[in-house]
Amino acid sequence: MEKYYLGLDQGTTGTTVMIFDKNWNKISRGYKEHTQYFPEPGWVEHDPMEIWANILETIDMACNEAGISKEMLTCIGLDNQGETVMLWDRISGVPVYNAIVWQDRRTAKEADMIGEEYGDMIREKTGLIVDAYFSATKIKWIMDHVDGVKEKIEKGRIIAGTLDTWMIWKLTHGKVCVTDYSTASRTMLLNIHTGEWDEEILNALQIPKEILPEIHNSAQVYGYTDPLDFFGASIPISGSVVDQQAALFGQACFKEGTVKTTYGTGCFMLMNTGDKPVYSKNGLLTTVGWGLNDRKITFALDGGIYIAGAAVQWLRDKLRIIDNAAETEELAKSVPDTGGVFFVPAFAGLAAPHWDSYARGTLVGVTGGTERAHIARATLESMAYQVKDNLDVMEKDSGIPIKVMRVDGGAVANDFLMQFQADILGIPVEVPVITDTTALGAAYLAAYGIGEFHDIGELEQNWKLCRRYEPKMDAKTREELLYQWHRAVERAKGWIETKREVV
Repeated sequence: MEKYYLGLDQGTTGTTVMIFDKNWNKISRGYKEHTQYFPEPGWVEHDPMEIWANILETIDMACNEAGISKEMLTCIGLDNQGETVMLWDRISGVPVYNAIVWQDRRTAKEADMIGEEYGDMIREKTGLIVDAYFSATKIKWIMDHVDGVKEKIEKGRIIAGTLDTWMIWKLTHGKVCVTDYSTASRTMLLNIHTGEWDEEILNALQIPKEILPEIHNSAQVYGYTDPLDFFGASIPISGSVVDQQAALFGQACFKEGTVKTTYGTGCFMLMNTGDKPVYSKNGLLTTVGWGLNDRKITFALDGGIYIAGAAVQWLRDKLRIIDNAAETEELAKSVPDTGGVFFVPAFAGLAAPHWDSYARGTLVGVTGGTERAHIARATLESMAYQVKDNLDVMEKDSGIPIKVMRVDGGAVANDFLMQFQADILGIPVEVPVITDTTALGAAYLAAYGIGEFHDIGELEQNWKLCRRYEPKMDAKTREELLYQWHRAVERAKGWIETKREVV
């Protein structure tokens, strides 16, 4: 009997759907971008209704390419953006406001105040540093600034959820309101020790528990697609997880100390730390990897970079110095170096390991001889430098030397970037055959959720190497480049505060 597993990756810039056959070969792919809204500087929003329409369109696209009907799908696994959050009316199904994206910085000042009063308590309970990055302050902002929301909350009509909750709610026609442990751990409201929403944090932030979804394992049958909304088919939805944790799962990083880095809109390095949370002293986050088998939680250390592929998108859409992302590779290779240019793409502040909400994008070293090729190369190099900063901290905090780094995401197709990444890390970089490991991880979890396999170790043999990049740069050159990079980072930090002081 043929089996088809669907993995749906609802990412920051678009939605990817992949279908795999019973041997876990990719047989089709659907993709569609959605609109990025920037109502004010530092604000980032998505339209949840547009995302819902795109989900249906990309599923249709992938099924058509595979030549199968929706009824032939064995199960559906989802992954989501993580911290991006929205509130909607549980009766009408209409969002009360756009989804506020993880990159959004509108709540930075409020997060600072919350951190001053409750920072230690929140860090101990959630593993997270208090920051506008996470869902909690975004939920609070919508409650405080959108007319009528508090009244609807009092009437029991509001659901607050990350995009996994929204997707499952929509796919089941409003019958199921859930999230999983990994996504819940990105809200800054989950007590990672108890696996429950934390009453003390909820009270401190004045967020009512009643508006939040139920927390479940990352692999189990949550419900079935409603034929009215899903092409006439009833398919089990049996896997749900944060996108970066989905990639960790898809890269078969099941052993303690294994590491992957995903290059997407942002760039995220995760290390599996096993069944115990590891607290970082140097700016990394302690997070849930996934929860399986009735609350058996696997933890991870998380080094998140806000802006990676988004910087290339900026070159394309705002500066218009490239027509497409692939062009950056040719441009980077056309010059021997950046000509002394360093680019810190802190469009939304700096995340791990710096945590500076007030940093902003900075281009240094520009001369009259600077060309677009230098800027394109500096943009690619900035991704590699940020990953290096996080890897150094991860080794220090975990006490585990990282000997190889598995990578995935769109940018791994860029040969220049991957070689430079290996050079600046000083360790090999491995690219798998299936680089859409986020959607793959979601599909794996869905298969696990319906009992297709009983031991995640069975999936390790599915991981196949496509290309391995060995470091070629000498230590002296590496040290000099990193020294200049860190000088540029210092110039980017606290830019808004400095500007205000001058004014």
